[in-house]
Amino acid sequence: MTVPVVTRFAPSPTGFLHIGGARTALFNWLYAKKNGGKMLLRIEDTDRERSNEPAIAAILDGLRWLGIDWDGDVVYQFARAARHREIAEQLLAEGKAYHCYATADELKQMREAARAEGRSKLYDGRWRDRDPSEAPADIKPTIRLKAPLTGETVIEDQVQGRVVWQNENLDDLVLLRGDGNPTYMLAVVVDDHDMGVTHVIRGDDHLINAARQKQIYDALGWTLPNMSHIPLIHGPDGSKLSKRHGALGVEAYRAMGYTPAALRNYLVRLGWSHGDQEIFSTQEMIDAFDLSAIGRSAARFDFAKLESLNGHYIRQADDRSLVAMFEDVVRFMPGGESITAKLNDNTRAQLLQAMPGLKERAKTLVELIDSAAFIFADRPLSVDAKASAVLTDASRQLIGDLRDALAEVPTWNATTAETAMRAYAEANGLKLGGVAQPLRVALTGRTTSPGIFDVLAVLGRDESLARLTDQAPATAA
Repeated sequence: MTVPVVTRFAPSPTGFLHIGGARTALFNWLYAKKNGGKMLLRIEDTDRERSNEPAIAAILDGLRWLGIDWDGDVVYQFARAARHREIAEQLLAEGKAYHCYATADELKQMREAARAEGRSKLYDGRWRDRDPSEAPADIKPTIRLKAPLTGETVIEDQVQGRVVWQNENLDDLVLLRGDGNPTYMLAVVVDDHDMGVTHVIRGDDHLINAARQKQIYDALGWTLPNMSHIPLIHGPDGSKLSKRHGALGVEAYRAMGYTPAALRNYLVRLGWSHGDQEIFSTQEMIDAFDLSAIGRSAARFDFAKLESLNGHYIRQADDRSLVAMFEDVVRFMPGGESITAKLNDNTRAQLLQAMPGLKERAKTLVELIDSAAFIFADRPLSVDAKASAVLTDASRQLIGDLRDALAEVPTWNATTAETAMRAYAEANGLKLGGVAQPLRVALTGRTTSPGIFDVLAVLGRDESLARLTDQAPATAA
């Protein structure tokens, strides 16, 4: 009988959902969906000093925003500490683990000696076969795994291939600390086993952990899950991903105006390929995803490519969904509260009307919000420096004349406004561009904007004429 696929995403809640973690979650989610299985979520909060509730909330929120859901309840690793201790004690009782009474100073000396001699094995095994009667009374012992001293530990990795470690180079792992708390290595093995995880998909920085964890699986007689260690994400220059490259939390990309669909699409192509295809719907990702198509070399983060992809998704998005995304992102922006305060049925309707023009020019939702600023501007408009240079006496006179011509338009829309402006330009021997730019400055306070006739239509007759009056000479008012 075929065992159903069960993957898991297991972040440590010591910070926000890192972009690399988001990709790991996505790969686990896609593999589970592709195979009709489940993806479980486990918060590995055994590091009590660094784990915190805001980080947990940010991880859950980041996953939901990306559209990555999980099956069942969230599992919290620390809450399972009693189960982890039970397994450590079981191994001890079976003679597969032992009490270690080495002091902190002794362990430090062992590490220093091993490093000086170039040995990767740091613990010298001094308590491995020692009589417990020799145990010092004032030391709380750890429990260490009695790891094999000879032979090999082998992982058949779906991405890295066959990886082999010589057991003579691997330490006897600490399973339970002197204070009774389980170590990460033990907790991960027990949790993956108890949760029925069949496939572990994680970053290749965990590859050495796979060797150590396999030794625990072997000692317990448990089946090792299928392993896939995916390369980490590097910066464009090939160095380790840093904040300047994009090593940020998912919430930062949300605030920068990237859409969930675009970020999801970008992440799936970081280290995984499906021919030359770049754009994937969610269902296409699920259908095509395969562990064998993940490369062994580190993927390189490219903001320009992400922006280009994001622009595509913005242009393809439904206008109403973009209004909702507009409202979501503006909450994160500096000064965004002033726009949020002005969001009402009327401004939302204006946004929706303007969206076809706004989304054609924007690579991010932040750019889209900036282009829509004219909708929320207060009178008299704040005019930027470049636009101020356009407002000469002659252009102000022209603005007054344009206001008068537009006031005669019987039915107000983009088409009638354009007809009136073309007629004015032709009658006065002007090019349409010579008319449009002063009009744009008077209506938006900027030299760039969506199509000027669309701006007139979105603002409506009364607001448009009022803004033109503000910039016209007093004598023309």
